[in-house]
Amino acid sequence: MDKRVLALLAALGASLIYAINHTVAKGVMPTYIKPFGFIMLRVVGASLLFWIASIRVPNQKIERKDWPRLFVCAIFGMGINMLMFFKGLQLSTPINSSVMITISPILVFILSAIFIKEKITVLRTLGIILGFTGALGLILFGAEIRQDAPNIPLGNIMFIINAASYGVYLLLIKPLTQKYHGITLMKWLFLIGIVINFPVTFSEFSEVAWTSLPFEAIWKMTFVVVCTTFLTYLLNIYALKSLKASTLAAFIYLQPLLAICFAIAMKADSLNLVKIVSALLVFIGVYLVTKPTKKLDS
Repeated sequence: MDKRVLALLAALGASLIYAINHTVAKGVMPTYIKPFGFIMLRVVGASLLFWIASIRVPNQKIERKDWPRLFVCAIFGMGINMLMFFKGLQLSTPINSSVMITISPILVFILSAIFIKEKITVLRTLGIILGFTGALGLILFGAEIRQDAPNIPLGNIMFIINAASYGVYLLLIKPLTQKYHGITLMKWLFLIGIVINFPVTFSEFSEVAWTSLPFEAIWKMTFVVVCTTFLTYLLNIYALKSLKASTLAAFIYLQPLLAICFAIAMKADSLNLVKIVSALLVFIGVYLVTKPTKKLDS
């Protein structure tokens, strides 16, 4: 099969896993494991998998000057980012999380404009306004009465913090990706993630009744650790070998659509007018912000 086709399938596979994750992770919280306990499981499991995977890549030593940046990357990427997403998912709904997470490129652009002087244009400014209008729509008017979503507005705010934290992580990690193999970075980032998350997550982690977990909870937890955290990274790395970064980034539009379809199919969530309009505003905003600059200026 053509390498480009395989790369597109890999990117599609990663998007599908991310989409399913919103419903799967929600399905075990807080009944079997609370959100912060889930993060402890995730960073420990992912760290183990990446250290095993690192056996097959060239051994690289992290330079002393890069350790402070690596530590800060772990705080934003494996700490705040994950904690806010899983806590937000417990409080809100799968559809809300899948829509709100797509605002990340807008936040990345804003941070880039502030710190590395990324060019601001009229259309990008419009995209930012539309994207945040959609996000605010979900926060202010997306509340529903649901037993499994006790505080949807607060959960949606946590998704924005999650997206902002991930944006900071992407900006900080980029220089390191030019120097080190991706798996080398991941094995250290997740190992540091265990340390920084331990004080916050161990209490909920220790509450889990591991010996009496049903199979449904076990496979869902395994899916989050193996597929959402580890496999998606490998699929995206494979896809990037044959696809442009901009092509891979376009799959961010596919994730919420797949997530919404899966959540509705599993009867884990439902659509309403507010969600539809808010989602459209976010998608249009992300599209305008992520369009190539040359096209924007022409």
